[in-house]
Amino acid sequence: MNSVTAEIAEIVGGIEAFDDLERAHIATTLSWMAATDDVFRRVKPAEPPRHLVSYVVLVDPDAGAVFLGSHLLAGLWLPTGGHVDPGESPSTAARRETFEELGIEADFDVVGTDPLFLTVTTVGPSGGHEDVSLWYVIRGDRTREYALDPREFGEGRWFDIGEIVHLESDPHISRFLAKLDSAIRASGRTPSRRGRG
Repeated sequence: MNSVTAEIAEIVGGIEAFDDLERAHIATTLSWMAATDDVFRRVKPAEPPRHLVSYVVLVDPDAGAVFLGSHLLAGLWLPTGGHVDPGESPSTAARRETFEELGIEADFDVVGTDPLFLTVTTVGPSGGHEDVSLWYVIRGDRTREYALDPREFGEGRWFDIGEIVHLESDPHISRFLAKLDSAIRASGRTPSRRGRG
């Protein structure tokens, strides 16, 4: 295992599993990384067929709200983020994607600089490839407008955490939100769930 893959494996190993599925995804990811250093997407859309992604979830923890975008290619309401470039750390990818897609600097003070969540998801119309997604959380402000990259997103908006369960989104979003809510409450915050945006 090269040093970059080893560093990422250490990050993955440090994620505290929220449920049995996340525990299985972490174990699958660690086994995969122990077997190969070919963990970065080199050719769109699916080479290698399993590769790393950094999701960057913009959260207003005081409002109990999450900002999602209507992703043009996926046809789903998704957090910002993207593929981790070869040799790049997932946190560097998260910072880069935040700036590229939201035009802001990432503020990781909600739950820390490490990813909160990890998922392995088959994507593509014919099950073309697997994304190993590390879910980072950054601070946002529900009263502020954010302009998403129009090449990737049709629109963006704030959603109350409870409202997202009814959206066409990432299949793991409800589990992520449950873990996020637990982490926010553990930090001593209780979301006010003020008005919709």
